[in-house]
Amino acid sequence: MGKTTVLIDEVLVKEALRATNLKTKKSVIEMGLKELLRMKTRELLRRELGTFDVDLSLEELNRKRSEK
Repeated sequence: MGKTTVLIDEVLVKEALRATNLKTKKSVIEMGLKELLRMKTRELLRRELGTFDVDLSLEELNRKRSEK
């Protein structure tokens, strides 16, 4: 793990700390980076998969959901 010095908007950091109930700047920054990566991964996956037709009736879909 490396040490990096960056200038960050203190108001934004305080708002993020308050919104997340996290205790440290490091934890809120790491959470933000993880969330950014999660969003980008989901976006890439959605782009890769595209859309497809599912040939199920509503009844079949409900039955499959209840099997879990």
